[in-house]
Amino acid sequence: MLRLLVASAHLPAATGAGPGVHVYARFRGTAGDKGTLRWLSLHFWVASATFVSSSRDGVAPRDLMGWDAVGCPRGMVTCAAHISVPNPTPVPPGVPRSTRVVPAERSPAWNETLVWPLAARPLRPTDSLALRLQLWGQPEAHRLLGATTVPLRCLAEDPGLPLDLSQLPLQDPQGHPTGATVSLRCSYVPPGQMAAGNVTSQPPEGVAPCLSPPRPTPVVGTAIEMASHRHPKPAAGKKEDFQVRVRVLQGHQLQGSAIKPVVTVLIGEHRFRSRIRAGNNPYYNEVFSQHFHLTPAQLAAVPIHIQVLNSRAIRADAIIGAFKLDVGTVYNAPGRRLGGTWLSLQHPRHPDAGCCGYLRIGAAVLRAGEPVSEREEAAGSQEVEANLLQSALLTPCVATLQLRIYRAEELPREEPSRPFLACSKRSFVAAAVRASFAGRTVGAGGTVGAADRCPGVTVSPTQLCTRVMPPDAKPTWNEVLFFPLRLPPLCDAIELAILSGSKVLGTAVLHLSHISSAGAELEGGVPGFLPCFGPSFLPFYGPRRDAADVPSDTMVAYRGRVLLELSTHTGDSDGRQQDAIAPEDITRVQHLLPRRHRLGLCAVFYSATMLPPASEPLRFELSIGNHGDTGDTSCRPAASATPQGHPLFDGNRYYYMPWHDSKPVVAVTSSWEDAGQRWDGQNLMHSVGERLAQRPQTRLDVELRAARLQLLQLLASAAAAGPPRRAWAELLPEAEAWLGRVAALQAEVHPDPPSKPAEVPLNGIPSFHAGVPPPPCPALSQPQAGVPDVLLWLRSGARCLACARIPAHRLACSALSPAACGRLCGWTHTLMLEVPGHLHAQLRVRLWLGRVAESQELPRYLEGALHVYAETYENQTKILGKWSRQALPARPSFSDVAGRVALPRERIRPPRGWCWDGPWAVEPPRRLLPEPEAGMDEVLEEVYENQSRQHGGEWGPAAVPSTDVAGAAVPPKEEVACPQGWHVTDDWRVEVTGAVDEAGERCPRHSPEAPDKAWEYASLWGGRFHLQRRAGDACRRRCWRRHMVPELPSSVAAIFLLEGTADAEEMPESKQMAATPKGRGHPQHPTPVILCTFERPSSFQLRCYLFQALELKPHGTKTTAGGTPPQHPDPLQQHPWVLTVGAAPTDPVAHVSFVHVSQSTRVLPGTLDPVWDQSLLFHRVQLHGDPRGLRDEPPAVVVEVFDQDGGGAGSFLGRSVCTPKVWMDVGRRKPPRLQRYPLQGPGGPAGELLAAFELLHEAEDGAMARLSTPPWRQGTFGIPPGIRPVLRLMALEVLAWGLRGLRGRCLLPVRAPSLEVQCGGHVLRIPPITDLATNPNFPINAFLLTLHLPVEEEYVPPIRLRVLDTQGFGFRPHVGQACVQDLARFRREPDGEEQLPQPRVPVSGSNPGLLREEEDEEEGDWWSKFYMAMGDTAKSHRRTHRDSLKVYGCELEAVPKFEGLQDFCQTFPLYQPGGQQGDDPVPVGEFKGLFCLYPLPEDPGVPPPPRRFQELPPSQPQQCLVRVYIVRAFDLSPRDRNGMCDPYVRVSLGAKTLGKRDHYVPNTVEPVFGRMFEVMGTVPLEKDLRVSLLDHDLLPPDQEIGSTTIDLENRLLSRFRAHCGLPRLYRIDGPGRWRDQLSPSRALEHLAHTRGLQAPEFSADGTAVIFGGSTFLLSHFESGPPTYRHPGAPRERLALNVLHAWNLVPEHLETRTLYNSTQPGLEQGKVQMWVDIFPASLGPPGPPVDITPRKPQSYELRCVVWNTRDVEPGDISAAGQRMSDIYVTGWLDGLEEQKQRTDVHYRALQGDGSFHWRFVFPFQYLAAEQRCVLPRKEHFWSLDETVLKVPPKLILQVWDNDKFSADDFLGILELELTRLPRPAQRPQDCTLKPRLSPWPWGKARGPPRFSLFRQKLARGWWPCVVHEGGTQRMAGKLELSLELLDEKEAEERPAGKGREEPNAYPPLQPPVRPDSSFLWLLAPLRALRYAVWRRHRCRITATAALLLLLLLLLNFIYSAPGYLAMKLVSPLRLFGAGSKH
Repeated sequence: MLRLLVASAHLPAATGAGPGVHVYARFRGTAGDKGTLRWLSLHFWVASATFVSSSRDGVAPRDLMGWDAVGCPRGMVTCAAHISVPNPTPVPPGVPRSTRVVPAERSPAWNETLVWPLAARPLRPTDSLALRLQLWGQPEAHRLLGATTVPLRCLAEDPGLPLDLSQLPLQDPQGHPTGATVSLRCSYVPPGQMAAGNVTSQPPEGVAPCLSPPRPTPVVGTAIEMASHRHPKPAAGKKEDFQVRVRVLQGHQLQGSAIKPVVTVLIGEHRFRSRIRAGNNPYYNEVFSQHFHLTPAQLAAVPIHIQVLNSRAIRADAIIGAFKLDVGTVYNAPGRRLGGTWLSLQHPRHPDAGCCGYLRIGAAVLRAGEPVSEREEAAGSQEVEANLLQSALLTPCVATLQLRIYRAEELPREEPSRPFLACSKRSFVAAAVRASFAGRTVGAGGTVGAADRCPGVTVSPTQLCTRVMPPDAKPTWNEVLFFPLRLPPLCDAIELAILSGSKVLGTAVLHLSHISSAGAELEGGVPGFLPCFGPSFLPFYGPRRDAADVPSDTMVAYRGRVLLELSTHTGDSDGRQQDAIAPEDITRVQHLLPRRHRLGLCAVFYSATMLPPASEPLRFELSIGNHGDTGDTSCRPAASATPQGHPLFDGNRYYYMPWHDSKPVVAVTSSWEDAGQRWDGQNLMHSVGERLAQRPQTRLDVELRAARLQLLQLLASAAAAGPPRRAWAELLPEAEAWLGRVAALQAEVHPDPPSKPAEVPLNGIPSFHAGVPPPPCPALSQPQAGVPDVLLWLRSGARCLACARIPAHRLACSALSPAACGRLCGWTHTLMLEVPGHLHAQLRVRLWLGRVAESQELPRYLEGALHVYAETYENQTKILGKWSRQALPARPSFSDVAGRVALPRERIRPPRGWCWDGPWAVEPPRRLLPEPEAGMDEVLEEVYENQSRQHGGEWGPAAVPSTDVAGAAVPPKEEVACPQGWHVTDDWRVEVTGAVDEAGERCPRHSPEAPDKAWEYASLWGGRFHLQRRAGDACRRRCWRRHMVPELPSSVAAIFLLEGTADAEEMPESKQMAATPKGRGHPQHPTPVILCTFERPSSFQLRCYLFQALELKPHGTKTTAGGTPPQHPDPLQQHPWVLTVGAAPTDPVAHVSFVHVSQSTRVLPGTLDPVWDQSLLFHRVQLHGDPRGLRDEPPAVVVEVFDQDGGGAGSFLGRSVCTPKVWMDVGRRKPPRLQRYPLQGPGGPAGELLAAFELLHEAEDGAMARLSTPPWRQGTFGIPPGIRPVLRLMALEVLAWGLRGLRGRCLLPVRAPSLEVQCGGHVLRIPPITDLATNPNFPINAFLLTLHLPVEEEYVPPIRLRVLDTQGFGFRPHVGQACVQDLARFRREPDGEEQLPQPRVPVSGSNPGLLREEEDEEEGDWWSKFYMAMGDTAKSHRRTHRDSLKVYGCELEAVPKFEGLQDFCQTFPLYQPGGQQGDDPVPVGEFKGLFCLYPLPEDPGVPPPPRRFQELPPSQPQQCLVRVYIVRAFDLSPRDRNGMCDPYVRVSLGAKTLGKRDHYVPNTVEPVFGRMFEVMGTVPLEKDLRVSLLDHDLLPPDQEIGSTTIDLENRLLSRFRAHCGLPRLYRIDGPGRWRDQLSPSRALEHLAHTRGLQAPEFSADGTAVIFGGSTFLLSHFESGPPTYRHPGAPRERLALNVLHAWNLVPEHLETRTLYNSTQPGLEQGKVQMWVDIFPASLGPPGPPVDITPRKPQSYELRCVVWNTRDVEPGDISAAGQRMSDIYVTGWLDGLEEQKQRTDVHYRALQGDGSFHWRFVFPFQYLAAEQRCVLPRKEHFWSLDETVLKVPPKLILQVWDNDKFSADDFLGILELELTRLPRPAQRPQDCTLKPRLSPWPWGKARGPPRFSLFRQKLARGWWPCVVHEGGTQRMAGKLELSLELLDEKEAEERPAGKGREEPNAYPPLQPPVRPDSSFLWLLAPLRALRYAVWRRHRCRITATAALLLLLLLLLNFIYSAPGYLAMKLVSPLRLFGAGSKH
């Protein structure tokens, strides 16, 4: 089942209006191999939500879960309840799910669970979930708000770890981020857990469960896949090693002016402090870590408190902001890491003031044994809003839990202080009730000192106690307790306890998740509800003391009930902790309680076996509450216990109760509140789930499967008949996959139910352990039922040996429907009565629970007839050879079965309402197994040959020639047939000691008289009785019974009318006291015996096929003698000479128990993988009851494996409970298949059992006789061929290379070790190593072992290795051992040669990356290649990836394609024999070798395939030069208090150590070393290269940070050529010069020699080569002449490209993890390095690579402050003008000591100042990292300079100069030189946000930001800002010119500070500004400018314009008449002139 909890989302542009939003999810699964789908359960759980209201609401953000009932802000959606069904209806994978629609607020919340109940296919790593956030009711084009895909690989690999994703970014269809995020949680329940009914979404181990959906982990980032490693989970509650790391990166928009912030980090109780920085955006990059040794639950509660303080302010006002979270938030994040997350800081004393700034951090939790995920920057981590974590200091929704405690009943009574007194009685106790909440407990009424371990929870106290009531049967408190509650709640459990003084009588737990809900997932579902309970009774349980004063802490007993009521109310409790309940509430509760009904509990005991051999009689007792408990006197006695009896030995190993055809029955009546409706609903849900899981197949399913198989058969036959084609090998898998997809599509319409296996798994048997109830399911639990659980006890006298606890609803019978009945109601089930570590009984019982008024249907649930008897025993003692009832010592003549209570027959009366039905009769004892043949393996068959004669005549055949011992006629001895399954081991012989008279006549054996057959005999009273009389018997007894029936017919079952005791005549008080046992308060009257009789049993035959046990775990070491292997060993037979390694040798034997019979296998000495290959046959097993019921619920088969060392019972190794397959019709039987059954030992898993079981019904038709008997082999029955694994002749080649690092035992060095290899009963002995100190390799390396192994992989036994040393005097101690599992990885095909990786021949011109470069590539240094490989092109000098470097994020051995560098030989760790089986055993050495397994031809005439291990390198040690290149390290664990360390490198090889203490990098956790070490070593004597990083301290010894070890031998022997990586280009000079010993052509020849290929053939010009059957041309790799510098010859370049085509190790950089022995399993950081190995035999090596770190360059920044504008004036002049005395200060971030300031511009009106001042800042800059390098000492007492790298940032501040007070801060400007904002060219264009011009010519050119290191010069206006109230506003403008010069340019163009000499570049002139305050006299025009023009410039301009217009108008009026007159006169003049002409 797959569940998705959708918690909340974040919409950046939401307004709350418009359509609602919802989440649409679809599961995308891949089809299975055979097209079938299995049960899949995926849980997506929305954990919490963050509500952010709009600005008009004025509500602060809150962490909510949809609790609308507690006054949440507007927009919160009501949660709905969701009930999880164990096996929901199968739904196709493609069916989508959708949440409900909520308003489109900024942070909508759902808290809704979406469930995909899919067909039974396990979750695959390729499955995923597609999520879409959509608007409701909008068109498709405008509906999508964002989408993402969540891979489910981590869930498939580790189902127990839920996937928590918080603020998961969503993308649009083009893949661009939309700004929206969603928070969710996904969980998965595998099919196996669903089958067991465990479908609850349980929290991880050690983490307290949460109410409803827990809050999601606030993690930002995409859904990344977790590591594929599966790590063993420790036991619950076990402490582990953890390390918590917090990295403080930088701050942003911190509130305050002129602040110097410092960050304090509190991790648990450890406080850390960062360096002091300056400014509102400080940069830190500091790491703090703390180690913990806690359980996961304790670690999750450890708080992390982060505070940002202002170091300038006083302590009370120093806090800028704070943030709280717990380690559990980081622990549950993907990869257990928060990367680059912004924290929203809040003031702790003013949470409503809003955000006080942001702090960017990274946090990680390192767990021992788990790899640390690679550090990745989350998407959009630079943007605060896209990666923001809300503060935990926000005000939560607060509520109050009110727990009302009314009264109690049925509390246990106190034991008498003087129990030896007869008058002592048990009294009531003075009781009180204690309640604990919030996960911590203290004394009653005390407070919690560490309540803040749960963030946001401030509850004090968390434990409250009622007042102590006087001793009473029903104490009444009527008190209410108040507990503060935060919503969503962080704690789930309310723990309750009943106290009597300091003693805890009983406990109970209320889970808030069981009594509340977050809402339904389906539309129209009911809303959620807050925690509520009752009023109802809550049962309490606890340990009890037996009557024998033996504490039984492992038992669980009923200790009473308490009437409770729980409710949740909003608001706080007004400081109250407890109060009295109002009288009206008490009256209300009385009316709300349901009516009581009488319930009847009945149990029929069918069989009980595997009982302990107790000296006292055993009995089983059934109780519900105190009813039926024989040790309790508060209830009336009932027939709640079976008759006492001694268990009988079954003849093999176990003891059983002799119940024949009359099975004991117990019946208990009690009165409880009506819980029928609750039980009906609970059982109906269970029934629906089981029915859905067992849905039968449809006809369509069968037809499609048959068609699919037929099509595959046709394809296979066509492939076999047709000509050989290469396509057939690909066609069949493709057709299989296609048909699988077709079947998957069909399953979407009709899902295929899971086929029921031939054998029900172990979890199919309801096994209830002692004191451990079944795990509660939140959706299916009913805590308000009020009826206690049913307890089934096994008692021996007064002691309780074992107990089973069964929930009452599982037994309840319902009149509603059969589906509403409990799972165990009316069905026969097998129960295991256990105590931890020991099984006390295997009980087969049928239970029923229901109303007494409705019990008339009880006989329908029982298979036999019920009879009620009165019972008494007649006792006799043998006195002087005669039996007599007189003078019995301390025993009455008629008594109970124990012989303690006198019960004469004549005084026993039937109970009230009952009458006798017949006289007293003797009940003869009967046994299920005859005593002489009980469980015997050999039976003697007797036939009496009878002869007769006349007196004095001859003997002749009698009338009945052959009879048995009783005289009945039998066939002659020649015709006696051997029973089925038996065989004859001896011939007939005459018994010479027969019973005949002196005359030779036959004396018939005298059978006892009829009355004598009922006697049982014993030697002493209290001993075990037997049937046959023996010579020493002095006591005997027999049982008298009298049947009774009810006097009147009744509508209820008669057995429920027996409550009370039978009436008896009054006995004298003295006799009663004498007959009453000590310590018992029951009367001596007999309790009626109820029996269920069966007419005829059914006969069955059980066949157990025990093949093998695997990986047995013994408990110690023992010595065994060696032996000689047989000449022709059985391939599956173990032999005494074999000593299995992997643990101490054992002699295992398997005991099989089934009902009342048991058998054992043979003992196999000296093995941990015994192959019994044996069949155990149980003939004619009599089972009573309906055979059809046995088919559905067969009895369990228990297999126990013991180490039979010598005599005795042996030591227990493991147990497995198996279910046989039942065949009622033997003719339709199919042979079973061997299955793996887990063995559970005393300490947990103890191995596996490979076996099969079947139960065959022996019908009367004789079908059983026609069934073949298993074959007889060597005295035992073997496994039949159809079941026994098929064997095949196999060849096992062993490459035994050598032994490494062996450590002797008892301080004895290892001298000459040898190796033994065992597999399949064969042992291969390898000759010893003569001198381990000079050559640790074996003299002979390749061996061949021929053996028979099973064809199926699952049946193949492991390979076991055993190393023995040869000492003096023939002493051969056992040194080490190993077990090699999974031999499939060593299997090879016999046909053809080894499949080598074939190179890919490139096609000329097909690779566009190999085109010729137009420009010559600059070679650069090695660091350019490194940064190019890291993807940082800005730090690299290269422009192409041609000469690339491969950077691996893991060790080179962890790269999958290099096979761990163990392709030649693998390393197998050796462990100490007989050592403790710990979690992490320490190896004592290593075995270097390899195995190859392949089949051999069965025909001897067929030649075997060629051997694999033929071409081997020399095994002699060789000298090698090792070069170790250490580049850098990161994520180092800090060792100093300041969160830093001073690391340096130390390299060790053998006894040689390199590395000096003086070469350390001070004060860093990310050092860059750039060092190379050379060392000579002898491999393999010095094969382990150890690289350590140590922390330099003032005085040695230095602490080790971490180390890593590299196996040089594996790299030297690997065929991947790992000793020296191959570069991409072949250069003969320069930094990338070829450094290997062999040239590429010689290396190619060496590769051909090692892989058995022909040598390469080069052409004359070296441009072509033939190698490996392929032809390579240089033109395939190079399209023209090389464009790089210093290329080599074409032959070498071609050979290098051919080597790369064979997937060899390239030039690389590996990332190795560092570990510390003091903190095993915890990563201490990573180091990037590589190793080159040069054997001396191959010649001198090439030159080393120069990896010296880059040096920073010197730069000089010149900043000229020209003018200021619009700076806020701080003063007002006498004339009312605003003015300021402005000056500017500036410095580079991190260089505060170089702060400079301008002169003061006095009386600057309106904030306009003029300075013409130059700042000069020299600094060191590392261009590759874009950081300023600041080497300086932190303090004057510091010994080393700390190299701090910060971004280059110029900080300028504007101040107002004051004479008599502190200067006033006016504004700040921070300019990051690498991302410099483009300045404005005019003051009016200078704004906080760039102003876009509407005109094309007014648009800004170029990007908005640029780097000053590229542009070198910039001038313009930049805005100054002031931070106020979480926002910033513009406070002025600065005109600056910035110029950046390198060291050479600064020397050529010198310039002084300010206006000092040399005043050049550019020369600065003094600004024009007044020098005094007499502004009117010295500069009147300037004064007018500021006094008049600035204030009235608009009016002056408007007035001037109006005057100008007026003048123009007047001029027009004045000139218009004349102009018009001239226009009128001028044409007349022209006309007159024309007329004259």
